[in-house]
Amino acid sequence: MSEIQKTSQTPVGAPRIGVFDSGFGGLTVLRSLLSHIPSAEFFYLGDTARLPYGSKSQATVARYAVESAELLESYGAQYLVIACNTASALALDAIRTAAQVPVLGVIETGADSAAASSITRDVLVLATDATVQSHAYAEACAERGLRGIEKACPLLVPLIEEGWTGCDLKNATTGIVTRQVLRIYLDEALAEADARGYALDTVLLGCTHYPLLREMLAESLPEKMTILDSAETTARRVRQQLEAEGALPTAQGSNDGLTRCHFFATDSVDKFRTLGSRFLGQPIERVELIDLGG
Repeated sequence: MSEIQKTSQTPVGAPRIGVFDSGFGGLTVLRSLLSHIPSAEFFYLGDTARLPYGSKSQATVARYAVESAELLESYGAQYLVIACNTASALALDAIRTAAQVPVLGVIETGADSAAASSITRDVLVLATDATVQSHAYAEACAERGLRGIEKACPLLVPLIEEGWTGCDLKNATTGIVTRQVLRIYLDEALAEADARGYALDTVLLGCTHYPLLREMLAESLPEKMTILDSAETTARRVRQQLEAEGALPTAQGSNDGLTRCHFFATDSVDKFRTLGSRFLGQPIERVELIDLGG
């Protein structure tokens, strides 16, 4: 596949960053990247035709993820951000083996930020069922001297994608429903922590959808608990790596209006524009439909 040419607004020497997710949640990672590295050229791929990855085998997830990574590389991406917790948990090694460029996953950056933040060394990870079943966060936390409790919150993703995040001023009831569901999950997790004798002081959002519930979480958790957004911590890590390599242009510029963002989806570009704009926090106008096969 031919390489996309840089736009005229791209600063000389600006990095090209590929961001991959099975769907829309990874757009919260892109949102943070746009804030931290506004001069970059971004390529976002949502493999919407083959989601959810959580119901697939590790071999299948690895194949899908490698195909997506190779596509982003073919467009000239110099860095790859795997903004998919399932792919980060099950396929990061396979992607790094296949890729010719640096690859960063959201789980390792999230665990690093928890290790830097937590004083008690006890961390709560909120994630999807598939990510919890992989125990990737628990293992990453243990490697960093943390005790992690993983709590699966399977109802949150569909509620978020439905737009029931408490931001709909026309129908406040939707936010009440999501708040009640969230409260049940948190009560169960905090009860488990008490039973284990854990002193939780940090909550890690182990799903890229969950930043849209950050305010709701802050209202529902004890004030002493720090909420860490893996999207934000991943964006900071990417910027740190680029700075360390001298890969950021002197003139940063801005990416207002998504002038240097390219969006790709493997299914329903109309749905991607509508739902994706909610996650990105600004309108997405152009999405290219691509076929990665079955």
